[in-house]
Amino acid sequence: MAETARHIIFTGRVQGVGFRFVAFRAANRCQLTGWVCNCDDGSVEMIAQGRSDGIDDCIRDIQQSFAGCIRETKIEQVLPDPNRKDFKITF
Repeated sequence: MAETARHIIFTGRVQGVGFRFVAFRAANRCQLTGWVCNCDDGSVEMIAQGRSDGIDDCIRDIQQSFAGCIRETKIEQVLPDPNRKDFKITF
């Protein structure tokens, strides 16, 4: 299956609750590359790249882990970056 990538923005009470660390573990469990970071507006931004079903599973895991915290999840398809080799938490 071909690699795909998605740009995801999570809004709600998603900072200061361990969100990036849960996203990091979920992404690694789903064998994804990319990154996750806090944004100045209080949201969390993520690039997830890998198999489409792995990205879906990762997003679902994060949404289930923070069901009471996430207000909205915006997902946009983006071009995969062949230089991405791992998943990182950025600051």
